[in-house]
Amino acid sequence: MEQNTGVFVAMDTHKETIAVAVAEAGRSGEVRFWGEIPNRADTVRRLVEKLTGKYGRLSVCYEAGPCGYELHRQITDLGHECVVVAPSLIPVRSGDHVKTDRRDALTLARLHRAGELTAVWVPDAAHEAMRDLVRARTAAMEMVRRARQQLQSFLLRHNRTFTGRCPWTGAHRRWLATQRFEHPAQQIVLQELWGAARCGETPDCGRLNRNRRSERWMKNRGVSPRGRRSAPNTQAQVPPRARTRARPNGSPLPARWRRSRACSGGSRWRSSPVS
Repeated sequence: MEQNTGVFVAMDTHKETIAVAVAEAGRSGEVRFWGEIPNRADTVRRLVEKLTGKYGRLSVCYEAGPCGYELHRQITDLGHECVVVAPSLIPVRSGDHVKTDRRDALTLARLHRAGELTAVWVPDAAHEAMRDLVRARTAAMEMVRRARQQLQSFLLRHNRTFTGRCPWTGAHRRWLATQRFEHPAQQIVLQELWGAARCGETPDCGRLNRNRRSERWMKNRGVSPRGRRSAPNTQAQVPPRARTRARPNGSPLPARWRRSRACSGGSRWRSSPVS
């Protein structure tokens, strides 16, 4: 009578397919290639059920990559152990330069049975959603920063230099609106770059609305734009005019300092008249 003692399963995941290898328990256990299956939830479920019926307990592993953690959650929900492996920490033999899906799956199964793989931390669904939001906001802000840098570089190449105090203030934007080029091609470049830079400032821009919406959502939940926990928003219910900027000891900030903060492109602080 066959006794189910468990098996180590390795999956080499791709967008369309998953290469599966199986390593039986024990140092002398057989390591063989099971085959390739489509990368679909129903196919993975049938594979796990088939292996469970033959071997019993499963210990599954696959490399962390662009396919995410949905496979890990599915296998865990089916009641089996699943490990997401760090690709950069997988032991590699010197001179072994041939890489195929079959060989990668067999190598993963053999190393998983020997306990030589390093697992990564798998976030839960809520943490992964927050990570996606932070990454999307960071990407949008990086696009705005690059557009501003390209616009300033283009104007500098044609000896158009703003003589004001700080860039991206009201005076700087009015100066940009007055710039004209004789050649139509250069005028098109100016308009395209200026439009891309303004996309992070105008209220009718979808990118700005997404940034503000993500900032508001994170701020109300006490999360900074970098994904770290911050102090709760104690001014969320205070009218805008009633909000004041103060030092930690309670005294108001100097107007000169508030005005210098207003010169930075990403700051929301605005200047106030000197009393």
